[in-house]
Parts: sequence; structure tokens; C-alpha cells
Amino acid sequence: MFPGASADREDAEYVVVGVPLDISTTFQPGARFGPDRIRRFAGSFEDYDRRTGRHFSELAVHDAGDVHAWTDAAEYVDYLAGTLRDVATDGAVPLLLGGEHTVSVAGVRAVAPDLFVCLDAHLDLRTAFDGDPWSHACVTHRALDAAEAAVIVGARAGSEAEWERADEDDVVVIDPETVANRGAAAVVDAAETAVGDLGVATTYLSVDIDAADPGVAPGTGTMEPGGLSAREMEGVVRAIAPHADGFDAVEVNDRDDGQAATLAGHLLRAFVFAHADRA
Repeated sequence: MFPGASADREDAEYVVVGVPLDISTTFQPGARFGPDRIRRFAGSFEDYDRRTGRHFSELAVHDAGDVHAWTDAAEYVDYLAGTLRDVATDGAVPLLLGGEHTVSVAGVRAVAPDLFVCLDAHLDLRTAFDGDPWSHACVTHRALDAAEAAVIVGARAGSEAEWERADEDDVVVIDPETVANRGAAAVVDAAETAVGDLGVATTYLSVDIDAADPGVAPGTGTMEPGGLSAREMEGVVRAIAPHADGFDAVEVNDRDDGQAATLAGHLLRAFVFAHADRA
């Protein structure tokens, strides 16, 4: 169980779901261990959040456990989307723990947002990778099947074709330098340019942990130097959370001493605190 996620399912306002899919990782596998590692390393956190004055254990968070993964990604995503849609229909916010980034497609389908905001080192705008249209390298492309626009935060890697796709009107890329210089305000401005008033639009927020610099979170499949700091990522998450209807933290594996899992768990908690404090 995610520490502090002790609410009953029927009373929950937030539902944690582990999604240990790990079939298309292209460099260092191990994302199947992500959900358990995030839960484990979140055990060191204080229950109290000084910024909001709230206790995590009092925010009606329920941990529904893991949705066991199998080898057909398309089928798994369809099934997972149904599970998460049930959460949203019940009036709760789905919180996914990955698992490879492919699982975010299920979260997007469940929420059906106007805007997909993703913290990611990679553009993930491929239509297929190594012949696989369900690769984790295709997530933002697939998210745009359901969302009107995408804002990709921290991206610094992609194919030539992906960068050309990113130049189209429905995609905004905010590089790490812009986040370092302007902070979360750059992301909020880009989001509002893309879909208008965030208070009216529906938004899904995804955190691929490789958005962080590898020195901050080395436990991920495809590391890319020059990334975001933990503080910068938290700033973006807290700024977008009040407007979001779903969240995930993905691409955490077991190839470090817990740094990536700790950051992912911290960002999930930051999301919940900021979302609960939105009123």
C-alpha cells in the first residue's frame, strides 16, 4: 500500500493504481518493479505537508493495488482504461504508478482531457518504434488521439520527424532551460495558450521520471542528461495539479538505490496535496 493511502474505496477521492507493464522498454528494463519501489520508498515521507498545511492520510487516498500486466499492450491498455474510467466515474482522481510510459494512454482515455501535460526527456511522438505502434516511444502521439493538445516539459531528445511533428500547432515543447529560467509559470502559460482557461479545460498530467536529470533519478530505462531538477519538477506538478483530472508517475525501474522511486512518490504526494488544496 502507498503510505497514507488508507481510505476505503467507496470513500476515496484519489485512487492509486499500480501498472507494472514492462514490454517495450528500449534500453534498461525493470519498469515492472516501479509500482512496488515507489510505494516502498515513499515510506520515509512525513505525513504532513507544510506548504498546504494538510496531512496525506486525511486526503481520502485509496490504494487499489496493481492491475497485473500481460504481453498484449493494446489489450492491456484497453482493460486498464476501463478500470480507470470506473474510478473517474465514481468522482475520484486516478493516480497511476508505472510501469512503462505506455500505460499513460489508458489514463488519458479514462479522463478524455482537452490537454495532455507530460514531463518527459523524450518527445514520444513516433507513430511506431522498431515496428511497434504501442512502444513507450509513441505515448504522446497516442495521447493526442484523445486530447486536443499536448505540452511536453523538459524534452531534449527525439528523432528529426518527431521534432517536425512538435512544430505543429497542437504541441508545445518547453525545454529544460526555459523551466530553469521561468519555472512552472512557463508551463501554465503554454497550457493556457493551448486550450484557454485551465479552470475550464480538462487536463491529464503525466510524469516520465526520465524528465529528471539522470543525476537526480538514474533508475529509469532511457536516461538523457541535461534534465530537470527535482525542485523544478515539483513546481510544475504543483502548478498543474489543481487543474488536472488524472496523474501518473512512470518509467521507474530498479537500477538505482531508490532515487527515482523516491522522486516519483514525492511527486505523487505533491500532486495530491496541491489538488486537494485547489478550492
